[in-house]
Amino acid sequence: MDYTKNSLLFKALADPTRLEIVDMVSGGELCACEILARFSITQPSLSHHMKVLCACGLVRGRKEGKWTYYSLDTETAQLAASALSEATSCTEGRVGRKAVCEEACC
Repeated sequence: MDYTKNSLLFKALADPTRLEIVDMVSGGELCACEILARFSITQPSLSHHMKVLCACGLVRGRKEGKWTYYSLDTETAQLAASALSEATSCTEGRVGRKAVCEEACC
């Protein structure tokens, strides 16, 4: 597991605005203006949130003229879900978990 990469994903999702943006773009591509209309934030604040989401790979941006359209990177979203599942599952021999589960589940 790549803890550094996964921590960037989870840090990005730890902000309620960014989590809502991910929810919004999971339904399909949206223009930045459509995302901005949903929140009581300035355009520079939205740009910051989008920069964080794009930097960790959860969201992709596409320029078309003067507009930017954002969409969910489903592959990265699946990796994030898998990372959380792996981090919270009991796996024999994994550092930090063996002492807890000893033979109870492994």
